[in-house]
Amino acid sequence: MPGEPVSQPLTPGDPLTPAECLVEAKERLRLPRIVVICGSTRFMSEMAEADLREPVKGNIVVKPGCDLKSPHVLWSDPGEAEALKSRLDDLHRAKIRLADEVLVVGDYIGDSTRAEIAYARSLGKPVRFTHPEVDPGAD
Repeated sequence: MPGEPVSQPLTPGDPLTPAECLVEAKERLRLPRIVVICGSTRFMSEMAEADLREPVKGNIVVKPGCDLKSPHVLWSDPGEAEALKSRLDDLHRAKIRLADEVLVVGDYIGDSTRAEIAYARSLGKPVRFTHPEVDPGAD
């Protein structure tokens, strides 16, 4: 998939993978922890609340920027909306790669959020939940 990280070094002889380079750069820049918010767009108000709480804890927040379920001129054309959804999904996966941690909001996990959780975990990102009982990986 385009834009996906590779586990090999950027150049032959380079000891670091791209993901390791990102971690090192964030440490050298002394960036605060970056938290990406995931969840169904039905929980946009909960995402907004998390966007208030996380910076108070000292975290940078990235989250979905568009709610395609709410009417807007930018996605009023169904064909354009479908293409936009694909681009936004790619963008959200990039946010997950950038983040240090994932925060899943809401008491429901749909297919898209489940895929985001699996993707984050495949990258070794910690995932926490506002409602831990919906964690698809909980035993």
